[in-house]
Parts: sequence; C-alpha cells; structure tokens
Amino acid sequence: MSAPRLLGDLVPAGLNLPDGSHDLVIKGLALDSRAVRPGFLFAALPGVTTHGNAFIKAAVEAGAAVVLAERGTTAAVPVIEADDPRLALAQIAARFSPRQPDYIAAITGTNGKSSTVEFLRQIWAHAGREAAALGTLGVTRGSGRTDVGYTTPDAVALHEALDGLAGEGVTHLAMEASSHGLKQRRMDGAKIALAGFSNLTQDHLDYHPDFEDYFASKMRLFDELLPEGAPAVITVDSEWGEAVVRRAEARHQEIFTVGWNGRGLQLKEITPHAAFQHVRFVHAGVERTLTLPLMGEFQASNAFQAAAMALVSGVDAGTVFAALESLKGVPGRLEHVGSTSDGAPVLIDYAHTPDGLDKLLRAARPHTAGKVIVVFGAGGDRDPTKREKMGAMAAKLADRVIVTDDNPRSEDPAMIRAAILKGAPGAEEIGDREKAIFTGVNALGAGDTLLIAGKGHETGQTIKGVVHPFDDGEVARRALAQRAGKTGERGQ
Repeated sequence: MSAPRLLGDLVPAGLNLPDGSHDLVIKGLALDSRAVRPGFLFAALPGVTTHGNAFIKAAVEAGAAVVLAERGTTAAVPVIEADDPRLALAQIAARFSPRQPDYIAAITGTNGKSSTVEFLRQIWAHAGREAAALGTLGVTRGSGRTDVGYTTPDAVALHEALDGLAGEGVTHLAMEASSHGLKQRRMDGAKIALAGFSNLTQDHLDYHPDFEDYFASKMRLFDELLPEGAPAVITVDSEWGEAVVRRAEARHQEIFTVGWNGRGLQLKEITPHAAFQHVRFVHAGVERTLTLPLMGEFQASNAFQAAAMALVSGVDAGTVFAALESLKGVPGRLEHVGSTSDGAPVLIDYAHTPDGLDKLLRAARPHTAGKVIVVFGAGGDRDPTKREKMGAMAAKLADRVIVTDDNPRSEDPAMIRAAILKGAPGAEEIGDREKAIFTGVNALGAGDTLLIAGKGHETGQTIKGVVHPFDDGEVARRALAQRAGKTGERGQ
C-alpha cells in the first residue's frame, strides 16, 4: 500500500474538487465497497451488471472519505464528479502509486498475449535486465509467479503492482493489454514505451457489441496510450495486422513488422520435430536458423513477436536469438503434462476460441504420427456464437473429438454442449470433465497426441456461481498413473 496522500495532490487538472476537500488525507483507493477502509477514496464506477452508485452508502459506512463518480452523484461525503470516472480513477491511481518500471512494453491481440509477455520477460532476463511479466498468469518474475485475477488488473491494482515492481528493482515490464482493460481505461496512466500487436479473431463478443468495437478497444493502445513517434511491433500475417500498421503510421510511430510477411523479422520456414522445431528466418537482410524448444507454429509466432519487441527495446540480435533457443513454455499453453509408456503425449492448452482451437490442432498435427484426440468445451455466459464454430473446427482437424464442460457458469452445461455438437455431430459427449479426460488418456495409442483445451493454467471449474477445484494437468496425470497401474506401464 502506498503512503497516504492529500486529495488535492491526487486529482488531475480538469476535475473540480469539492469545497474544502483539498487537504483530505487519502489512505487508499477502492472500487469494491467491501475493500474500503477509513480514509479511502471509493470509485463508484458503472459495471457490466451493477453500478457502483448502489454501493456508495456501504462505502461511506465503511469509512470512505470521498467518492469519485459520474456527474450528478450525491453522497454523505464529498464527491468528485467526472465525465469519465474510469479515466479519472486511472489518473488518480497513477498519482497515488507513482513508481513504474523504467520500460513498459504492452501487447494486445486475441491470442498469444500471455506467451509473448513471458517470452519477452525471459529474453530480457537472458540479456541481464531486471524483468517481469504481467497478465493472465499474474505477475511473473524469475523467482516465481503471483496471481492478480485479471488479464489486465483494474486501475488501482495495476498501479499498485507497477509501483511494487519498481520498488523491487524491476526495470523492464512486459504486460498484456486486454480489450476489456483498454476499453475500461484500466491502463491509462501507465507509461507505455513500446506496443505490440499479435492477431485479432473472434472473442469477447459477449462484452463488445460487435467486432468493430472489439478492434477499436484494442486500438486504444496505439491511438491513445502509446506516445506519438514511439515504437510499435506488429505481426502482419492478417488483414488486421496491416490495419494496425495504418493506425500506427497515422501517429508517426516507429513501426517494426514481424511474421511470415514481416519486413523487420520474417519467418521463412518451420520444421517440426517431436518436442521442438527448427526455424529459418531473416533479420536485417541476413538469413539465420535456430532451434526453438517449443511445439507449434503459433508458439513460434509468439516467440518471434517477443524477439522483435526485445530487439526494438534495445537488446542486441545475438543475445535475442540465443535466448530463443533456451525459452521455457508458459503454464497451460501447449504444456506437456505427461506421456504414456509408449510416448503418446498429453498436452493442456488455454485455447478457448475458434481461432485458438484451430491453431492448437494445427500445431499438434505435424508432431503426431497417429491420431490427434481433443477434449474441450466452451464457457458459459460468454459469446455463444463461437460454440458451433469450435465444434466444426475440432471435427475438421482432430481424429477424435470429446465434448465436455468448461466453466458453464450460470448456463445449463447440456445446452452449451449441444451448441458445440451442432458443429461436430459425430463427437462424443461426456459432460463430466474428469471422466472426459480419463477417456481421452485411455484412448491413446502409440504415436497419438491428446489435447485438453480451454482451461490451461486454470485451477477451478465455475458452476452456478461456485468455483470447484479443478486442474486439467493434475487430472491428466492421475489418468496416466491409473492407466500405467492397470497395464503395467511406466508413464513418462
């Protein structure tokens, strides 16, 4: 927690302070009335399902000294009225917790953000930088990982994290920029030195009214948060990448493109092997090759996005490419959790969109001599239009498809499975996720691969508002152990 500060020192220009409130001592910031302590500022922000105004009375009773809210809001304590209270909160949070790592690189896109920021952290660490990554997996440093709860934490939590990392000596931070976080202005106030873009495919249309809004939210990173003239690293293997280039050009940003069509760092050939791949690429007019200790073309794409961002941040090419050859995979991202005695691997992955599932299945195919088996579902209370598409993708690219539950939340899980099965009419339906994973493990033959998709690093299954402990990797390892015990195998 940062030291108490005077309210007048926290409020940015353009916001009027209530009479007599300049010297109020603010001891903390909170968006949740349950987190309010005496002397706190409470931000009453509009939410997806509820409005913070409904909790002002509870916040004041808990000791809130001042409320930040939309214009026209009244309370028993002074109210700072703002046209855009989310932006105001981010600016206040940046002043309350003012320290930040010297160099912050942020990446947006639908898929690959978690892997890219972690790979960038590893490259920076290899180059001797004090580095950290922040995103879906929490805050990661060489010493371990701390959960923060969201891909992009709320403005208060984000600036507390930035301040804490700077205080611990972190100079380089790679962070994910989600569409929710960007649209809700959680990152405003963060001093972004470098922005990256990976890809854009269907996701979060339960939150965004349409795909144009989803894209526009992502583009706030380049249009508003990245300073004019600052560097932007963009994967240009889709029309969306080229659209981002045009947006960056309009603000005279220093553009570095990467990918199969990249002009700064270009992939030329990827040759898959059992647990690694050889990559041929061109940088600065010179063709090079290296061995990447990761499976899947999309992993190579993420690694080279990170490499490009490291190059642009000032790490020399030799150090960057040497670091790629020692990268470690990210938890829950094509993560190998075990194998049968005859070497059939079991992999877990966070893929939960049609594009993510497509990339996952295509990544496994070149490494698989036999059948590709996939176990997956779709989350409840999320974009329902992607379910049938995911089923069709699995039916097209896998040899055996097992449809199960994946965080049904408040929805009827049978209805979710039925929607997926419309796209994969020949798939097996096993609602119990543990039973589905055991079935997949027991179906493995020599040369086969089992992919368990949708949850990745998650350790809970949300059903009717209750989070039940559930870890795909742990369940898969139990299934492998049981299989080994029944057959006399020795699992790997």
